[in-house]
Amino acid sequence: RFIREHPRRRSIAYEDRNPVWLCGGIEAEAPEGKGIRWSQPNIVLYDDDPYVRMSYPDLVEDGDRVFLTETQKNVARVHEIPTAFLDALWNRDETHGPETDSLILTYQPLPLLEVEASQSCALGGTGIPMPALPPFLQRNVDSADYGTRDLRSGFSIDVSLRLQHLVPGDIVLDNRTPTGQGFCLQIASQQTVEIVLNDGRTENRWACDPGQLTVGRLHRIVAIVDGGPKIITFIIDGVLNDGGDARQFGWGRFSPHLRSVNGAELLRIGPTLHGEVLAVRLYARALPTSEALEMVGPGAAGYNETDTTEDGG
Repeated sequence: RFIREHPRRRSIAYEDRNPVWLCGGIEAEAPEGKGIRWSQPNIVLYDDDPYVRMSYPDLVEDGDRVFLTETQKNVARVHEIPTAFLDALWNRDETHGPETDSLILTYQPLPLLEVEASQSCALGGTGIPMPALPPFLQRNVDSADYGTRDLRSGFSIDVSLRLQHLVPGDIVLDNRTPTGQGFCLQIASQQTVEIVLNDGRTENRWACDPGQLTVGRLHRIVAIVDGGPKIITFIIDGVLNDGGDARQFGWGRFSPHLRSVNGAELLRIGPTLHGEVLAVRLYARALPTSEALEMVGPGAAGYNETDTTEDGG
């Protein structure tokens, strides 16, 4: 409806064709007969300039190799899709458990099954040593002007929590210094969780889709900060936020000038949270959607059994 209701539907409404997302579909039984079950989307293409659009795509198979073609005004491009990327789409019904590649922090005071819904958490939280996160930018000493080198790095946060009250401003995780440098994950308005990124020069923030958090429910929140396309995504309880009916996009961009979100030496866990943080994992890279979903486990990851389209649709 965001396209349909846009006042300049035939021009400005179609400007956002960057990044490009790819889903994998497999044939499945549906109430109407055969259908396609689609995986949740992964970013497959992007351009540093958000006004550059990738349009009119085609998939081309040549033996075991798969290519994506697309155009932008006076340029036509052909991209080979990495085999590992495609394998992750087709194997979405296989859950491999938590990823260990680039895992730099784990925190779990109690096994999740031992935590009762009525368990309380006194305000104050816990502080644990904060590992260094990869910077997004650095000075390029190999260039004549010593300008910017974009490292296209990122990080991912995986948090399990249960809230007793939804209080905007309550802090889930926080490594910020007194001057605000670092990152935090906090409760925001409209039953959302928000990530704040600050390098001491610029601040960026993005929240999940409205209505995602419920009091008393065990939530699994994955926030992915991807320094390639400069995009933040949220996966809440095994579902990638796509905006729903509330907004056109579930993802948000952050500044290409953001240098780093390394802050204090301690990561504060739930310092002002009306609830309990049950587990934290921190990764020193941006996890693709497919890998992040594999962490969540059965019942949340994988294909959506109710999301089918008629064969040929």
